[in-house]
Amino acid sequence: MCTTCGCSDGETRIEGVTLTGGAHAHETLREGAPAATQWRVRPGGAGRAPIPPHAHLHPDGTWHSHVHGGGTVPEADVPELGAAHEHGNSTERIVRIEQDILARNDAFAQRNRQALADRGNFALNLVSSPGSGKTTLLVRTIEALQGSLPVFVIEGDQQTSLDADRIRATGAAAVQVNTGKGCHLDAHMVGHALAQLDPGDGSLVMIENVGNLVCPAAFDLGEAHKVVILSVTEGSDKPQKYPDMFHAADLMLVNKIDLLPYVQFDVDAAVECARRIRPGLEVICVSATTGEGFAAWLAWLERGVASARADRDRNLSALRRRVAELEAMLAAAAAVA
Repeated sequence: MCTTCGCSDGETRIEGVTLTGGAHAHETLREGAPAATQWRVRPGGAGRAPIPPHAHLHPDGTWHSHVHGGGTVPEADVPELGAAHEHGNSTERIVRIEQDILARNDAFAQRNRQALADRGNFALNLVSSPGSGKTTLLVRTIEALQGSLPVFVIEGDQQTSLDADRIRATGAAAVQVNTGKGCHLDAHMVGHALAQLDPGDGSLVMIENVGNLVCPAAFDLGEAHKVVILSVTEGSDKPQKYPDMFHAADLMLVNKIDLLPYVQFDVDAAVECARRIRPGLEVICVSATTGEGFAAWLAWLERGVASARADRDRNLSALRRRVAELEAMLAAAAAVA
């Protein structure tokens, strides 16, 4: 088990179907030595932190490592045990594998982004620590948008379909992704979930990530924006403690503001802290319980959906013009011939 994030080997299941291979598969590196998730997040550009493998020896004499990307690590590329920590001579190998990890995930993310853009879907990646109120926020949002915007949801949790069941009770379509012992969604999982969800044109697609303020910061899922949710039952200094996540986000929702009279939470200090990490970060204060602040949140969503639909329409118009130009060129060529 990873001492940084708790991620370990386990099955990813989408609506009960086991997902194998792809950008986040756990492979065997040596006979009798199953791979386990071993990674950490370092500060990186736009919150996209590199994720290195980590080989180590267990007390029973066995060892393991992990790679995100569905490939095995050639034995020659696995550093000697302890080398990365004691001698510092594996930097080149680590960088090469880090680049491969992110490149694999980004390739899947780009496919997701293109598929969403082709349909004019506005996709959000909702990220937070456990217990921030993501699912309650989603339920109230769906109920508020009924009759105006179609909403499709991908639910990420290590186990159970409890949250997806809550979403389906609103009448919205939802697909449950269980990551097993994995602590975040990746673009490969989301691609499979999108294929099953099949969101309609011009829809709002909400991806509720696994509750974790570390690992999801590093993985692009193909979303338009990451939305980080910070509840007032957490500390105002949370952005300082988890800077990658807040740096990667475009919007921060301060949730559970109905509890402000009962907790010691400084909203202004939290916002200032977050904006030092991510200048220009948009902030909306809401209560998923009472609905306070929801007018601003719903307006933000409606603007995003309208923009995604407009981009799709412009792209379709440009494509139709290009097709018409090519047909005219072919007709002119045929006339000459």
